[in-house]
Amino acid sequence: MDSKLAKACRVLIIDEQVLAQGYIKYSLEELGFRDITYVDKANAALNTIEEEHFDLIVCSYNLKKDQDGYYLYDQLKNSHALPLTTAFIFISADTSSELVHSIIELQPDDFLAKPFSVKDLDKRLSRVLKRKKALLPIYELMDKDDFIRALDAIEEFLTRPEHAEFFPLALKTKGELLLACDRAKDAKEFYFAIINVQPFTWAKLGLVNALIKLDEDEEAEKLILQLAFKPDSQLVAYDLLCGLHVKQQDFESALEAVLMAAEISPRNLRRHRMAINLSRLTHDYETQFEAAKRIVKFAKHSIHDKPQNYINVARAGIDYAMTADEQETAQLVKQANDYIRQFQQAFPKTELQEQMKVVNARLLYLQDEKERARALVEQISEEHYEGQDLEDLLDKAKVFHALGLYDRCQSVLEEIEKRCKHNPEHGELFLRYVRQEKQERADILYSPKELNNNAVDFYQSGQLDDALKTFRQAYSLMPKNPSIALNLLQAIAMKSREQGLSENASNMVRSCILTIENGKLSEEQEERYMKVKSFLEEAV
Repeated sequence: MDSKLAKACRVLIIDEQVLAQGYIKYSLEELGFRDITYVDKANAALNTIEEEHFDLIVCSYNLKKDQDGYYLYDQLKNSHALPLTTAFIFISADTSSELVHSIIELQPDDFLAKPFSVKDLDKRLSRVLKRKKALLPIYELMDKDDFIRALDAIEEFLTRPEHAEFFPLALKTKGELLLACDRAKDAKEFYFAIINVQPFTWAKLGLVNALIKLDEDEEAEKLILQLAFKPDSQLVAYDLLCGLHVKQQDFESALEAVLMAAEISPRNLRRHRMAINLSRLTHDYETQFEAAKRIVKFAKHSIHDKPQNYINVARAGIDYAMTADEQETAQLVKQANDYIRQFQQAFPKTELQEQMKVVNARLLYLQDEKERARALVEQISEEHYEGQDLEDLLDKAKVFHALGLYDRCQSVLEEIEKRCKHNPEHGELFLRYVRQEKQERADILYSPKELNNNAVDFYQSGQLDDALKTFRQAYSLMPKNPSIALNLLQAIAMKSREQGLSENASNMVRSCILTIENGKLSEEQEERYMKVKSFLEEAV
């Protein structure tokens, strides 16, 4: 270890174990470090990092007191609280596959497995700190978002032979800067040149980003699918694939990609939130419910453990129950109530009276106690929407619509849309969902179950056109429900006897068949499906 480098280095150790702190302190002092600060909690670390600059942070991955190292580092990166000039190193006795995937995802400057010797620490720290020192002027410019000057600096850096050992990292940084400077065409050419010499994974991932920016989506997708088969790039590949499908407004495929990524690295809460937004857009209520439950599971015992997480699970369970059969509805109502009890036990001092009135009114509506639900809703304030959480407002809109208060529903949705427009941090997907809700709830005044029941009545009384229209509305709200799909398919088959299958009807038939064959039917429904399918095949 360079003694001058060690003495000038400000170090922060984040570890809750006193013995571990002592050993790291001893090891660092043996290597010549003198300016060492200790904290044992993630919250304290966040405050300390915001107030002071450190050249090196050594963090235990296994912090437990308020959040672990994973969430701490993730938060530091995404809030831009950790400058590029600071070296961040994880230490852990755990070397499980989950941790390995987390390290690949988070990309700290290094990872050191316990137990380690002073010699091991010396080797790792020397390498990391030398790298940071060599690229310090470039990182300082990047931390200021001065990407044009940083690109000039990296170009000059790459002309100096004495920096040869840092050229691989400098080349990777150059590609990132070309993209940051909106020079996607130059970035594409640069990455192709690198790959022709050596097929680095980072160059292929950079090339994907350049291709997407250049709207060369087909080539980007081919490369992403190749990268999805490689362990070191699989996770990023699925994230890129999700982003590409969102860009193309193929939300079904985007949801599939983000779920694949979440399966590999389940602790990333942003992916579960992305899954919720995408499942809402695709009316996939079961996936929305499961993603909300995962947020509660993985946020528990961390700084991300909040009352809103539990209430959002209850809300997602109610959304799902609105489309389920009687038996499933009873189970979902029970689960929603279980999460409400968990919230009350975990946060006994938290008062969310108005939010709970809305949730309880929706639960009463599900149990056909509409008068009691309406009595609760009448206690809800019609004003002062400005300071309320968007999820709280969204839940209000849903209960207003269910109870026939359509003007109040639209008023709340308009307020949400207005706030989303003025505050882009809520995200384009959420805004798109709100607009979808606004349109659907203006066009369709009945709940999914009511639509299906009305359509069945129309069908049985021979009003085929009304039945077909109403089944279509029900299916638009419940595209994953095989029973609804079968009912619509049967109505289309009956209509086709009169005038044959139009192109639109043929597309709907394919969609219904896909839903049915991916779902579960009763024996009676299965028999009915085979007859309808056989008839349609003959009609075509």
